[in-house]
Amino acid sequence: MSKKTVVITGASSGIGLGLAKAFIDSGYNVVGTGRSPERLQEAAASLGSPHNFMGVAGDVADPATARKIFDSAIEAFGSVEVLINNAGFFLPKPFIDYTSEDLETLLDTNLRGVVYTSQVAAAHMQRQGGGHIVNISAAIALQPNIDVPAALPVLIKGGINQMTRALALELSPHNIQVNAVAPGIIDTPMHAPAARDFLNNLAPSGRVGTVEEIAEAVLYLAKADFTTGVVLAVDGGMSTGKW
Repeated sequence: MSKKTVVITGASSGIGLGLAKAFIDSGYNVVGTGRSPERLQEAAASLGSPHNFMGVAGDVADPATARKIFDSAIEAFGSVEVLINNAGFFLPKPFIDYTSEDLETLLDTNLRGVVYTSQVAAAHMQRQGGGHIVNISAAIALQPNIDVPAALPVLIKGGINQMTRALALELSPHNIQVNAVAPGIIDTPMHAPAARDFLNNLAPSGRVGTVEEIAEAVLYLAKADFTTGVVLAVDGGMSTGKW
């Protein structure tokens, strides 16, 4: 049986880098994307420079990048069985303080990048007879929190959740499963150590999550053939409501 290939956007750091490691450890070929060739090289080095990891630099907000990613992956490994739409960032602030630049930046990475890459993936997977798409959403889009004002990320990630369900229906006849993982607060370099006590108290579990816990959920959905249209919260209970 030939080795499967996964495309992971935003794979040079944080959750994306953790996903790359998890999939490599599970025997996949991994095509990781990022804006910076240098950071992708650093990511490859941190993974031990495995022969089954390839970095493709580019801005996922550009539809040409999505085509380049899949052309490179298919040339190197023959096919792509899984797409993980991970690239994105979180920008919390009071609603009236968001600027037009903030909105365009969020739309570029958190929405346009998902749409363009998913379009190319869906076309490829339809031709090959199946595949899996997993979107990385956010628990706060399932349950907003007054302590973390983030209306625009909630708007966009909430839309990704609904797109996940719509695509699951549309692509089911082609044996393509579409799901999402909605992380809560995850221990990555983007969070300052001084904020740990505040972050721990954002979920009833009393702690932040780990990248490995997100990877476990994504790996499950990347292999699950009878699960589609699901938004799986991995958030220590953060999205269950007020406590």
